[in-house]
Amino acid sequence: MKYVAVLLLFSTLLMSGCYSQTGWTPTVDTYNDPNAYRINQDMAECRQLASQASNGLARETAMGAGVGGLLGAASGAAIGAIAGNPGTGAMIGATVGGLGGASKQGFESEAGYKRAYQNCLRNRGHRPIN
Repeated sequence: MKYVAVLLLFSTLLMSGCYSQTGWTPTVDTYNDPNAYRINQDMAECRQLASQASNGLARETAMGAGVGGLLGAASGAAIGAIAGNPGTGAMIGATVGGLGGASKQGFESEAGYKRAYQNCLRNRGHRPIN
């Protein structure tokens, strides 16, 4: 069971490194934008607000891994008990559930970040394209 915890932690850290909120920046159409002169300042402020709104990617990914690991361990133990080895089933279930939960939460957090970033720019009079 100790190896499952180490594998789950390592996988979570690896997954959280795959999702990066700092690398994405929306493309903004500045044609006829009366606030174009403020675009750099607004983008910096909106980036910070979007990070706060999405609750931080690493935290969300870790929470998803924890919940997924617990649910996976319970399901795996039940299936493993039917097959005759609940310990192995729980170990496999925890690993698969943890990775799945981390992925799901990471994707949702990233989507929330992008949505908050775009909404912030729109509310400041800009037109984000993507």
